[in-house]
Amino acid sequence: MIQIFRRFFSSKLGLAITLAFLGLIALAFASMDVSGNATFSGVSGGDRVAVVGDQKVGTADLANRTTSALDRLRQDDPTLSMKAFVEQGGLEEVLDQLISRYAVGNYAQEHGLRAGDNLVNSEILKISAFLGADGNFSQDAYRQVLAQQGLTDAMVRGDLRDSLLQQQMIDPAVSGVRLPTKIAKHYAALLRERRKGAIALVPSAAFAPKDDPTDEQLKAFYDENRARYIRPERRTIRYASFGIGSLDESVEPTEAEIAARFKRDASEYAAKETRTLTQLIVPTQDAANTLRDRIAAGASMETVAREAGFSTTSIGPVSQSDYEDSSSAAVAKSVFEAERGAIAAPARSGLGWHIVRIDKIDRTPAKTLAQVSGDIRTALLEEKRIAALADLSARVEEQIDEGAPMSEVAEQLGVKVSTTPALTADGRVYGQPGQGVPPELSGTVETAFQMREGEPQLAEVVRGQTFLIFEVGEITPSASAPLSDIKDQVIAAWRLSEGSRLAREAADRIIGRLGGDEPVATLAASVRQEEKPLPPAENVDLTREQLAAAQNGQVPAPLALLFSMAEGTSKRLEAPNDLGWFLVDLDEISVGELADDDPIVASAKRQLEATATQEYSDQLVAAMRDELGVERNDSAIQAVRKQLTGEN
Repeated sequence: MIQIFRRFFSSKLGLAITLAFLGLIALAFASMDVSGNATFSGVSGGDRVAVVGDQKVGTADLANRTTSALDRLRQDDPTLSMKAFVEQGGLEEVLDQLISRYAVGNYAQEHGLRAGDNLVNSEILKISAFLGADGNFSQDAYRQVLAQQGLTDAMVRGDLRDSLLQQQMIDPAVSGVRLPTKIAKHYAALLRERRKGAIALVPSAAFAPKDDPTDEQLKAFYDENRARYIRPERRTIRYASFGIGSLDESVEPTEAEIAARFKRDASEYAAKETRTLTQLIVPTQDAANTLRDRIAAGASMETVAREAGFSTTSIGPVSQSDYEDSSSAAVAKSVFEAERGAIAAPARSGLGWHIVRIDKIDRTPAKTLAQVSGDIRTALLEEKRIAALADLSARVEEQIDEGAPMSEVAEQLGVKVSTTPALTADGRVYGQPGQGVPPELSGTVETAFQMREGEPQLAEVVRGQTFLIFEVGEITPSASAPLSDIKDQVIAAWRLSEGSRLAREAADRIIGRLGGDEPVATLAASVRQEEKPLPPAENVDLTREQLAAAQNGQVPAPLALLFSMAEGTSKRLEAPNDLGWFLVDLDEISVGELADDDPIVASAKRQLEATATQEYSDQLVAAMRDELGVERNDSAIQAVRKQLTGEN
C-alpha cells in the first residue's frame, strides 16, 4: 500500500518534493495543534516536527497533510485506517516530502528567487474551483471553497508561492535531459536478453513444528507482529425507513379537488387543432401572388421555389398560437382558415410574405371531466403524497435537530428500528466479505463513517417516496485484534515463522552444495538431496520481453531476481508471509544484437531520460537539504503519530 502512496507523490518531472496544491484544496483538513513541552535546539519545540534552515515545519501541517494523503488512498481502499497507514510508513513519507518542499522554497528565497503577489494572483485565477457562474473569478466562490476546506487565504497563497518557487528551481535544472543513443541501445538490448536457470521453493510448512507454542512464545510472537493483525474500523448503523404509510392523514383527492384541477387546466382539455405545413417566404407581395398562382395551377411548390431561387421549409405539427409566435397573427389566421391541401392566401410577417401549403390537419375533440377524472386523480394523488411526505420529513428533521433520540422519532412514526451487523468503510459486513449492506443503506455508509454516535440524520432514499433515519450505533476503532480472538491464526503464523527459520537453513544447505567442494550439477539435484521431501525445482528459459508479456508487467519476485543476478550465481529470496524461501539459480545469459533503428531503442531512450530527470531532481533536492540543514524533533513527531492513531 505504501508503494501506491509513493507513486501518488511522483510527477512526470520527478517533483517528489511537493504535495500538490490542488490536492490540498480537495483534501485539506482543519488545522490541529499538537502540544508538547520538549525542547528543540534550545527553544520550546512542541509545535514543530522539524526545522529546515531557519524555517519551522509545524506539527499541524504534518498532521493535516498526513490526513489528506490517507484520504486520497481511501478512494481506492476505503477500509485503510490511519493506524495501518502510519504503521506502513505513511507518516514518515509525508514528513520527508514536507521537509523537501520547505527546503526547495527556502533555498529559492535565499538565492533571490521570488513569487510575488501578482504571480500568485494569476495562479489563483486559473483554478476552476474559484470561478463563478459567468466563468470568471468569484470572490464569493473563493471564500466558500476555503471555508469548506478549513483553509485561510494566507495558507492558500503560501502553498501557491512554494509551488511557483519549486517550478523556478527544479524545472530549469532537469529540463532537456538527453542520453546518448549508444547507452540507450545497450539498455534496450537487455529487453531481448535471454536467461536460463532454475527456481525452487523451500516451503516453511515442511519444517513447521507440530506442537503448539508456549504462552510466552505465542505472546512474544504476537507482540512482535501486532501490525499484521490490525482490524479496520467497524461501525453498526441503526436505521428506520418511512414513507406514505407513515402519514397520519389521508391524501386521497376529493371530487371537489378533481373538479377544481379540471377547471384550472381547462385549456389543456379543450378541443385542439394542429397542422403540418410546407412554407415558402418571399420578399414582396407581387412575388407571393405570382408564385401562389403557379402552385394553384398545378406546379410543384418545391419546383416553383427552386426556380425562383428560394427553398421550402416543413413545419409541424403546430398549433395556431405556436405558429403565430414564429410568424404573425395575419399569417397564422390565413393558414388556419385554409382547408387541407390548399395554398393559404399570402400574408406578411417580419420575415416577408408567406406562401403556405396545408399538408395535414389533426383535430382533437374536447375532453369532459368524466373522461379525464382518473388521470387527474392519479396526478393529484402523487402531488399530495410528495407534499405530505415533504412536510413529514421536515417535521422529522426538526425533531432530530432539536435532539430527539432516534427511537422516539421512530416510535412516533410507527416504524421499526433495525441495526446492521458491524460494517467496514467499503460497505461490507465485517468478517463476511461477500455480504453487504441492505440496498436502502448503500448511499449512507460513507456518511455514517464520518458521523458521531447518537446523532441521527435524515436521508431521502427514493425521491418523494421513501425516507431514512439513520445513526451510528457502535463504533469499534481500528486496532490489532486481541490475541484471544485470533489465537489459532497466530499459532499457525508462529509455526510458519519457526518453519521459515528452518527452511532458511535448508535453503543455505542447498545453495552450498551448488558451489561447495563437491558441487552438485543442478539446483534440482541439490534439492533432492534434502532429507525432507521438497517441491522439485523448475527450469526457466525466458527473455525479458516474454516475461513482461506473460505477466502483464507484474513480475513475480523470484523471476525479477533471476533477471538481476550475475551469470553462474545462486541466491535465496524470502517468500512473503513466512511461506518459505525461493532458490534462484542462473546458469546462462545471452544477449541478441539490435539494429540502430529498432523502435525498442527509441523507447528505452525515452524511459532512461525520464529516469535520469528524476534522479537529477532527487539529487538537487538532497543537496539543498544538506546545505540548509535539517533538524528533526522526534518527540513532536511521536506526538503527531499518537494524535493521528488515537494513542493519546
